[in-house]
Amino acid sequence: MIHQWKKALLEGASDIFERGGKKKAEVDEERVRLLHAKIGELAVANDFLSRKLKSWTGK
Repeated sequence: MIHQWKKALLEGASDIFERGGKKKAEVDEERVRLLHAKIGELAVANDFLSRKLKSWTGK
């Protein structure tokens, strides 16, 4: 296993030190859309539950 890691490092090490900055990461637009939808869903649930908790605790 260590030999595989060493081989991968030696093959890709020159890419680390290349000039011109980092490669732009690929963005999966569908995945981003689904994650934004999930964040919205969780924000609504959190807001709802915090309002219900306030009515039980009186705060």
